[in-house]
Amino acid sequence: MALSRITLQLARNPGLPGGDPSEGYTMVAPLTADGQLDVDAWRAARKKCRVVRFSSDESEHADGLLTHRGNRWFFHYDEDDEGDDEAGYRLGDHVFKEGEYVTVTSHGETPLTYKVTDVSLV
Repeated sequence: MALSRITLQLARNPGLPGGDPSEGYTMVAPLTADGQLDVDAWRAARKKCRVVRFSSDESEHADGLLTHRGNRWFFHYDEDDEGDDEAGYRLGDHVFKEGEYVTVTSHGETPLTYKVTDVSLV
């Protein structure tokens, strides 16, 4: 089972017409042949499935695990000050290929759209 490194950069959002490539996430996860998150492969390698939040603001950096509960995916951070898990909107339904878009809700704030800018094997 191969793992992929997936980079998500903040895309155009209300109040941010140009997006911001310095804000986003890097995920390590297994993908199916058509580019969707592979739940069965994730179960076999869940400790290797990571997520890193990056930002121009160093205090916003965090790393944690890509987790799955029910039919939803979450970014789970171990740090006490990171708050609740961040939820991806229907991440299991998305195709992770360059140019595609996904939505993430960070700390209960307004959901933001991110663009998949890179997918490569780890």
